[in-house]
Amino acid sequence: MTRPAFPERRWRAGYAVLAAIVLIVEIGIALFVRDRWIRPHGGDVLAVILVYLAVRAVTRWSVGRSVTVALGTAIVVELGQYVGILRYIGLDHVPVVRVVMGTGFDPADFVSYGIGGLIVVVVERLRHR
Repeated sequence: MTRPAFPERRWRAGYAVLAAIVLIVEIGIALFVRDRWIRPHGGDVLAVILVYLAVRAVTRWSVGRSVTVALGTAIVVELGQYVGILRYIGLDHVPVVRVVMGTGFDPADFVSYGIGGLIVVVVERLRHR
């Protein structure tokens, strides 16, 4: 018997559907919300949840590993904002990339990412009771 090419790969439709819903909410926030809490902080909380759901949709990874990847991704993106990575790679003029990657470093975003990770862990624990 041969081993699968991607042994950690797995399709979980429920997580994929939830990821799609969160993505639609994130797009709605980016397009229509201009406030001081939901857009800057709620969007960051949801960004971690979105990455988590996408990872769980396509891997066999544990909750812990998946939330770590989601938090790590958010942190790397935030640090990219700090150094102005979009300018360095020549994508600072592309509106979609600016919305997805963000353009302004804010240390408070790390708190939002932590809240998103905490929500994931609490919901998954409640779900598995």
